[in-house]
Amino acid sequence: MSAGDARPGPALAAVMARVAETAEAVGPRFPLYAEPDDGRWTTTGRGSWTGGFWAGLLWLRARYTGDAADRRAAAACTARLEPWVRADTATRGLILWYGTAPAGDDARATELRGRGADAVLSAYDRELGLVPWGDALGGPRLLARVDGVPGTVPLLAGAGPRGAAAAAAHLHRHLDLCLGAGRGTGSLPLRPALRFDAAAGWQPCADPPPGWSRGRAWLLLAVADALLRPDPALPGSAAARSAEAAELLSAEGGSPAAGLVPAADTDRPDGPLDTSAAAITAVALLKLARVPGPASAAYAQRAEAILRRLAEHHLTGPDSGRPPGMLLDGCYDAAKGLAVRHELVWGDFFLALGLAALDGVVDITGV
Repeated sequence: MSAGDARPGPALAAVMARVAETAEAVGPRFPLYAEPDDGRWTTTGRGSWTGGFWAGLLWLRARYTGDAADRRAAAACTARLEPWVRADTATRGLILWYGTAPAGDDARATELRGRGADAVLSAYDRELGLVPWGDALGGPRLLARVDGVPGTVPLLAGAGPRGAAAAAAHLHRHLDLCLGAGRGTGSLPLRPALRFDAAAGWQPCADPPPGWSRGRAWLLLAVADALLRPDPALPGSAAARSAEAAELLSAEGGSPAAGLVPAADTDRPDGPLDTSAAAITAVALLKLARVPGPASAAYAQRAEAILRRLAEHHLTGPDSGRPPGMLLDGCYDAAKGLAVRHELVWGDFFLALGLAALDGVVDITGV
């Protein structure tokens, strides 16, 4: 599924080779985004909200190669995520789920995931009905943001009955707040972030904007994880609400090409694309394809179409003059002009995860 090749194997091999090259370049630091011209990475010392994706990529490489040294490198990176257990941020879902779930039965990763789940459960606010965004990354604490839902749902779901109940409440509270009146109407007035005010209640934030394509992708991923992990203690209406949200969030808009790789801000169709949103969507669709139902085959077909487009049109090849295996045209922040056509570590992760699932390297339902 690389440029000029419709099979997934070569594309996955290129991405895995890029992971190995990146590991050599960044050492003990965490890659964040890479320049599109030369592949040079901007890195962070602690990983920020993206650290789990780098650890997850290293675990995917270890599973792909079967090499003990690669497994040790992945385990060492995951161990460096430990300080995030105590951080007040809903992005612990992204960090501690995706940094550990690809490790399979690794004992230390499993233990870290369990501690993370307990910590996130302790942050659950019963009155608000969700885990607040938190203040570890700066800004106001009492936010509901769509990127605080993926990862958090499966992380909490593994923390016993209380965790499963909190996972469902966290998801459905975000669906109510972020989709609002659009649910059931066929429209999608997505509100990616809202701030809680004691007097006025939940108020939409201006940033990220309503057209933020990654907002839609993140929420779809969380819904897919919930449908893969149904809680028998919940009423059937909860699953029906999730399935309805999945149908709404996964609906294509515009041309087929736009539906496969969306604009970073769908309200600015002439602006930069965001391949990372497409890769997240592809993984969510692969998960939805594993949920029994009449739409399963269509979800699988669209997921494969997205991955094919990413591999054939946005993945650097050996003759590109740049390091092979870079997923370009990712957009970190269109409004700020930050890394608007770059390789993003989370885009790499979800592309690798989707390709690895198609190649049988990983069971998509467990990651």
